[in-house]
Amino acid sequence: MNTPVSIDNTDKTSTGDHLNKHLKTIGILGGTFDPIHNGHIDSAKQAAGWLGIEQLLLMPCHIAPHKDSTHASSQQRAAMVQLVCNKESLFKLDNRELNSQGTSYTVKSLAEIKNQQPNTQIFFLIGMDSLLSFTSWFQWQEILKLCHIVVNARPGYDINRINGETQALLQQYQEDELNQVKARNSGCIIFTPNRLSDISSTEIRHQISNKTLKNDLIPASVLDFINKYQLYR
Repeated sequence: MNTPVSIDNTDKTSTGDHLNKHLKTIGILGGTFDPIHNGHIDSAKQAAGWLGIEQLLLMPCHIAPHKDSTHASSQQRAAMVQLVCNKESLFKLDNRELNSQGTSYTVKSLAEIKNQQPNTQIFFLIGMDSLLSFTSWFQWQEILKLCHIVVNARPGYDINRINGETQALLQQYQEDELNQVKARNSGCIIFTPNRLSDISSTEIRHQISNKTLKNDLIPASVLDFINKYQLYR
């Protein structure tokens, strides 16, 4: 597999316990989903198929640590995610962060899931932008003890943007072979082989505001919801 960064993993530090073959595997995609769009959906479906997982949790955050606020309410964002889950059996809404008080921290959510389902191997999906800031996340080392990180890299990203901290992170944790990742319970970072279209919620909100939204960027049911409640105007 061709990965975005060529790194020698010979001296990589091993983390995580060796995998019990009876572990259940789940995927998690978190985010503000403000709104959820086909970029989220398509990348998650592609990753799930590649990873061989049958259920992927969509986890809207209440207050993202790196964002000041959201444009739609927590209830509205959850409702839009649920509309997608109604159409796609792969997805399930996980609203634990919306129901919690205060800032949403990934490590807390992952620990809760692991406590509830101890015999579970977790694949946590993130984008390239999140990878570049991952070493600033709250207790990021603990996150890697709870799951594998699966990175969906946007097409055309600039390799020169990878900072020294991220290079060191990949040196220690990146794995190129999926079967090697699956053989461990946690502690690996792997890049998906696919590069999907570059869609952002920010651009979609801008297009909705300017009445220039392309129909293929967002599910029809979600767009109907947005129009019904006059969101992002």
